[in-house]
Amino acid sequence: MDLGSVAWLLAVVGALNWGLVGLGGFLGGDWNVVHVVLGAWPQVEWLVYVLVGLSGLYLVVNKK
Repeated sequence: MDLGSVAWLLAVVGALNWGLVGLGGFLGGDWNVVHVVLGAWPQVEWLVYVLVGLSGLYLVVNKK
């Protein structure tokens, strides 16, 4: 798996998570899947958010 594929996968995961966070906000729930899965390890959770952000930046810079 090349860097572009990993970046794309992380960006999709981040987009779906943000969509669920927004939907949960409208429906009165906390649907942040990253937090639910990694909430016991906040540093790992933050790392995932940083990697998702870097993936988005990578995709913007290397768009084709």
